Amino acid sequence: MRLFQNLDVSSEHLNESKMIHESLSTAELVEYAVRRGEGMLTNSGALACRTGARTGRSPKDKFIVRDAESEAVIHWGPVNQPIAAEVFDRLLERVLAYLRERELFRFQGFAAAHPKYRIGLDFISDSAWHTLFAQTLFLRHDPAGPNGACTPPWSEWSIVHAPRFACDPSRDGTHSDAAIMINRARKIILIAGTQYAGEIKKSVFTVLNDLLAAVDVLPMHCSANVGAAGDVALFFGLSGTGKTTLSADPARRLIGDDEHGWGEDGIFNLEGGCYAKTIRLSATAEPQIWQAIRFGSVLENVPIDPHSRVPDFASEQITENTRAAYPVEHIVNAERSGRAGHPRHIIFLSCDAFGVLPPLAKLNTAQALDYFLCGYTAKVAGTEAGITEPTATFSTCFGAPFLPLPPQRYATLLKARLETYRVPVWLLNTGWSGGPYGIGQRMPIAVTRTLLSAALDGILDTVPFRVDPIFDFAVPEICPGVPRDLLNPRTTWANPDDYDRQARQLAGKFRDICQGIDSAR
Repeated sequence: MRLFQNLDVSSEHLNESKMIHESLSTAELVEYAVRRGEGMLTNSGALACRTGARTGRSPKDKFIVRDAESEAVIHWGPVNQPIAAEVFDRLLERVLAYLRERELFRFQGFAAAHPKYRIGLDFISDSAWHTLFAQTLFLRHDPAGPNGACTPPWSEWSIVHAPRFACDPSRDGTHSDAAIMINRARKIILIAGTQYAGEIKKSVFTVLNDLLAAVDVLPMHCSANVGAAGDVALFFGLSGTGKTTLSADPARRLIGDDEHGWGEDGIFNLEGGCYAKTIRLSATAEPQIWQAIRFGSVLENVPIDPHSRVPDFASEQITENTRAAYPVEHIVNAERSGRAGHPRHIIFLSCDAFGVLPPLAKLNTAQALDYFLCGYTAKVAGTEAGITEPTATFSTCFGAPFLPLPPQRYATLLKARLETYRVPVWLLNTGWSGGPYGIGQRMPIAVTRTLLSAALDGILDTVPFRVDPIFDFAVPEICPGVPRDLLNPRTTWANPDDYDRQARQLAGKFRDICQGIDSAR
C-alpha cells in the first residue's frame, strides 16, 4: 500500500518529510516515544503519556464532509455536523504542509476481524506514542496469526493525524483549535489539534458504523466474550457501567472489549486491542485488566510516581477519564481470532445512580428495542464539572456520538437478529441500591458477577420472576448466592415511598425519550 493512496498527487509531498518510520515494532515505537519526551515507562513496562488540555473526546469539533452522496445518508445534527468539502480540503493541505516538516511514523493495519468486512487503515502521525496506540488498538498484519491469511480489504482509509497542529477557526472553519473530520468520498480521516488518543479509535468506529450497516451487518458498541460451549454474550453499556470489567472473565474467552459487528455467521471484533478506563482500577476486582497493563500497553493521563514509576490509578489529579490501551492478547484467555458464533445472551449494562433499577431484569423484545434506543446510565457527582447530584444520561444505541446513520437503522438490524436467533436480553444494574448515590451503596461487584453468571449459565431459567409494577421488567425473585432483598430494590430503601417517587421519575424519563424517538421516525 503506497503512502496515503487516497490523497491527491499534489498532497504527496509528505515524501519530502525529514523521515518516515514505517512498520516499527512495539519496542521501537516505545523507544522513540521515550527518547522524544512523549512518555515514560512505568514499573510494569507500560508507556505512560499525557494528552494535554484535552483529556476526552471533543464532540463539538467532529465533522463529516457534506456532499451529494452523504447529503441523503447521514443523520445530520449536533452529533454529525456538516463541513463543506472545500473547507476540508484546505485544512488537509495545511496539515500536510505541517507534517511535511516533521519526523513521521506510519502504521498500516486494518479494522474488523472478519475477512469479508475488514477495512484497510493507513495511519500516519508525527507522534510515536499515538502510532503505538493505533498499532495496539487496531488489527495488525501477522502472517503467522489467526488473521494471517487475509483477503484484500473491501475499503481502504487513510488517517492523517497531527495532534499538536493548532487549527485557526477564522481560517479553517472549525469551532476551536481542534478538528476531527471524516471525508466519505475521499476515505480520509483527519485529526488535528487534539492529543486525546480516543479520537483515533472512535473515528474509525464512526466509519464502520456507516459502512457495515450498509451491507446488513449490525455494528455494535459492546464488549463480547464466549464460554467453553461456544455461548457468546454481548455487553452493551456506556462508559463506567462495567462493559470492559465484566467481559474480562477468567471463565470465558474475551472476543473484544468495545466494538463488534454481527453478521450472517456471527460476531467479530472490530479491533485488535482494548481501551479500558483505569480510574480506581483494582488488582482484586479486575485482575485480568491489571495484568494486561504491561510492556506494549499505553497509559493515558494516569499520574506516575517519578521515582518508583508506579501508576496511581486512584488519582483524578489529571482527569477522571484515565485510560489504558493494550493488545487483546494481553488478556490470557482472549479469543485470538476475534470471531465467534451468534450470541446466546445480550446484557444491557446500566450504572443507575438513582438506586431504583433492579440489579437484574429480563426484557422482552419490545422493551429491549426501547432500551437500546434509550441507552440509559447515570452520571454521579464529581465525574464532570457542574454535576452535583445523579444525572440521567441517555445515548442512543449505547453509542450516539459514533452513529452517522439514523438510530432506527441500527434498531431495525437488532430487531431482526433478536427475532431470528431468539436471544434473551438482560438488564444488569451495576449502580446503587438502598438509595441514590450519596445515600445508598454501590452494588458489590461480587453480586453483579453472581447474577451475570446465573443468567449466562441458565440457572435463572427455572426460578420464578415477578413483574416490576413501575418499569414492567421481569425480575427474578431468587438467585443462588444473592440476598433476596437485593433483588427487589424497593425493600432496600429506608422509605419505600421515596423509592416509588424516584422510580416513577426515572420511568417517566424513559417514556419521554422513547416518545421522542418514535416521533422522529
